[in-house]
Order: sequence, then C-alpha cells, then structure tokens
Amino acid sequence: MTDIEIARSTKLEEIEAVASKYGIPTKELEHYGHYMAKVPTRLIDEERVKKSNLILVTAITPTKAGIGKTTVTIGLALGLTRIGKKAICALREPSLGPVFGMKGGACGGGHTQVLPMDKINLHFTGDFHAITSAHNTITALLDNYMYQNRDNGFALREVLWNRVLDVNDRGLRDIVTGMGGKANGIVRESGFDITPASEIMAILCLAKDEDDLRRRIENILLGYTVEGKPFTVKDLGVAGAITVLLRDALAPNLVQTTENTAAFVHGGPFANIAHGCNSILATKMAMTFGDYVITEAGFGADLGAEKFYDIKCRKSGLQPKLTLIVATAQGLKMHGGVAVDDIKKPNNEGLRKGLANLDKHIKNLQSFGQTVAVVFNRYAGDVVEEIDIVKDYCAEIGVGFAENDAYADGSKGAVDLANLVVDTIEKHPSEPLKLVYDDTDSIEEKIEKVAKNIYGAASISFAAPAKKKLQMIKELGYEHFPICIAKTQFSFSTDAKQYCVASGFDVNVRDIVINAGAEMIVVVAGSIMRMPGLPKVPAAMNIDIVGGEIEGLS
Repeated sequence: MTDIEIARSTKLEEIEAVASKYGIPTKELEHYGHYMAKVPTRLIDEERVKKSNLILVTAITPTKAGIGKTTVTIGLALGLTRIGKKAICALREPSLGPVFGMKGGACGGGHTQVLPMDKINLHFTGDFHAITSAHNTITALLDNYMYQNRDNGFALREVLWNRVLDVNDRGLRDIVTGMGGKANGIVRESGFDITPASEIMAILCLAKDEDDLRRRIENILLGYTVEGKPFTVKDLGVAGAITVLLRDALAPNLVQTTENTAAFVHGGPFANIAHGCNSILATKMAMTFGDYVITEAGFGADLGAEKFYDIKCRKSGLQPKLTLIVATAQGLKMHGGVAVDDIKKPNNEGLRKGLANLDKHIKNLQSFGQTVAVVFNRYAGDVVEEIDIVKDYCAEIGVGFAENDAYADGSKGAVDLANLVVDTIEKHPSEPLKLVYDDTDSIEEKIEKVAKNIYGAASISFAAPAKKKLQMIKELGYEHFPICIAKTQFSFSTDAKQYCVASGFDVNVRDIVINAGAEMIVVVAGSIMRMPGLPKVPAAMNIDIVGGEIEGLS
C-alpha cells in the first residue's frame, strides 16, 4: 500500500477524543474540521514542561531521499505508547515547495504518519499562508511608505527585506520591482525567498507568546535610511497589523498519528537555509501534556541538531534528555563511496567506510553533553549482515542501538527502540547542554567555532557583502545573537558532493542576513539558495484528484 492508501484506510478519531486521552481540555480546542484543531498557548504549563522527557531525533548526513527522521519520530511515539508511556511527537509543518517539488509530502510514511496527511501536506490550518501574507504585507507597506514619502526627502539607501512565496521558483530569486512608470512605485532590485526561510517563520517558531511575537515583529530590520540609520517595522508603524495576521497561526496545531495518538505539528523552517525546528510553543505544549515528547531537527545533525541546541534550546531553556541519531544502510553506503545507483545493493565494505560519517556526528552530539543512541531505520531490502555491522560498531564505541521497523509494523516495530529510550533516560540522561559558542563571542568567532568544531573546516573566508554585514552587526549591537548557518545538507562542507567526512575545506561566507526580530544572524555559506528550484520532473506531475480522492502525495 502507498502512504496515502494507508492514511486513507486509517479510521480517524474525532480530535476531541484524541485530546481527551492526554488531558487536553476539549472545550479549549479551536476546530479546523473534525480531525484538526489549534490549542491555545495559555494551556502551556512550565512546571509540567520541566518534568517531561524531551527526546531529539537527528540523523547522519542524508541522501537526496532522506534518512527517515520523521518516520522514527512518529514511530518512537507509537512505540512508547505501546509500552504504556504517555508520548507525543512534535513536528514541523510541510512546505508546499518540496511537496510539489521533490518530496511529494512530509507527514512520515507507511504506518508512521501524522493525519489527515492530505490536509497537513496542503493548506492545513493556514499557518504558512498567514506567514507568507504577513511577510509580504510588510514588503507592500514598506514599498508604499517609500513611494508616498519620496517627495518629503525620505529614502532608503539599502532595502534588506525581500518577498516570500511557498513555492520552489528559481525565476524569482532576483527581480526588479516598480517597472512601468512612476505610478507603479519605485524601481528597485528585490527578490523572493521561500516561506520557510522567512524571518516571520523564525519569529513564529521562537516567540514565547503574543507579546513576544509583537516585540520581535517591531524589531525586524527593513533597511537603512540615506543618513545610515536603521529602519524597522516599528518605524513603519505596522507591527500591530502584522501581529493581527499572525495571531491565529501562533497557536500549535493538534492532529493524530496512524494509531490515533496525539501529535503537534507547527511551524516549518528548513534546516539548510533556516533553523530547522518546530515552534517552541508546540514543543512546550506537547511537554505539558506528554511525559515523553519526541521532536526532530531538519537534515543531518551538523545542521538541524546544532541549531536545535544553539538556537532553540539557548532561547527556550529546553534540554533534551536523549538525542537519537538515525542511520540507514543506503546512507552509510553512499558515504562509504558506493555509487548512488548501487546503494540499495549489499556492500559490507562500503557500509563500513560510511560509518565514519556516523562517528563524526556522534562525537559532535556528545560534545554538547548529550547521551546519544543510534537508530537503524530499516528499509524492505536491508540485510541482517549489514544491520549487524552497525550494531556491532555501536557496541564497540559504547553507544545504544536499536532498529526501527515502525514504517512497516507501526508501534510493534518500535518497541525495542522505545524500551532503549526509556532505559537510557532512566540510567544515563544527558548532561546539561554545552553550547558551541558563547553569546559574548563575536559573529566571526561563532562562525569559526561551528565551522571548525562541528563541520571540520580548515578555514573560513568572507566575501565582500558578508564583511559589510559584519560591520553593520557590530554597529547595531547584534553580536550577541546566535548564528544560523545556511549551507548544503548533503555534506559537512559547503560542497554537496563531498560525502562521508570532508576535511581541509574552506567555508566561504557569501552573505549574511540580519534577522533582528528573530534575534539571530543567518550566515549564507557556499552556493546555497534561499529560494530552491524545481527538479526536472517535479512531484506535481504525479499529484491529481482521481475518483474524488487526492493521489500522488507520499
């Protein structure tokens, strides 16, 4: 059965029934149909949050098909529930860009999905549309302000605020606006990022409440006046209007899994071009009502996990009790030098060589003070001999190991993993987090510490635009912000084709984006783009309505 066929065959429970299992007050739910609801942020209980067990799921450097973190995250929640624990998963929302581009869907797979998957994959509760609208409303209001006040001597020497769209569209990366005469505005260069890269997305995922949301929106840096003064949303006078657009989107979304357990799905920044974590509010909501909360960080541990610790945990005070790193036989073989077309075939030697990638990630995670366990995410064609190689290696280095077969068997396939997690947290919980850098480090020092200590870089270089932004950051007093490095997800380096463990490479910082509202500095490294393009054959080619049912989402 396909993912969508499994999803369609699952008998969904009314969302009140799902909520009541966890003590979520059903009268507080704001319904979006029968099976989805928003839960007001006032229900978050910080004392309960402190008592809950947070588990982070990350992965080795992924293949283009991914490694299966979402499958493991949902599967573990199901497995923990099966052994009698009160477990909830907290995930990001899918972006329409990858859904219609490469992935075709992002709600898990097989018997480990969040449902209703068609609605979650598409427009869901409208959060992405609200973020897109809020971002572009700021742009429209800024353009209008410049246009209406041009005769009063007002002008921006530099505009830092682009537009966003939740579509993969390379043709919009760089554009010119205001063409066609004075009535159409001021002619200027601009461009589009994808919505998951929007600063509004980061703000929504990092805000602690509505007041904090508004404060952050006010602080968004839009550009510089001709006098060299920063110009913000507060100066524009529209923070209230933008907060209104985002008010409903701030509340976490409650849905269910293929076994009718609770899941919170909220926020969706990418980890290669943004910070890659679901909202702090959704994680804390899950921790309010769940004794075990499983969340994931995007792509490999060098991107998602590092940003989870250094940005999300730094800002929220959250600390995982355990970090799980997901590996697959195919991924390890790719990093072991096996041609991508052959990674589905048995190859013990290639897999052994690929363990170097796993080892580098494990050591990185342990440097944060984290207790680490390895999850082998099983695929149908995997052979026992290769699984045993990974299992024996983990035993050799003293790291816990379990298989995940929840994709095929649901909660049954994750019982061993669930038992490992409970046992590890009880006997060997993680130490207090040791972050890679201090708030007081300069931005250059922060970049160097991440690039050298986490990626393994030999050097860091800065292009002229990046040097200019570094000076701006110092003048504005933003050096205490954490950094969010945007780079390829396919390598420790900035070269997507350098598999396994790259060494001796330079991290070239091409540009820097100041996210004063999100309170982080986005460091653009290598050739990474904040607006992805579509592949030669987009997933949209396979998505359709057949006999009244949506097909092609996976």
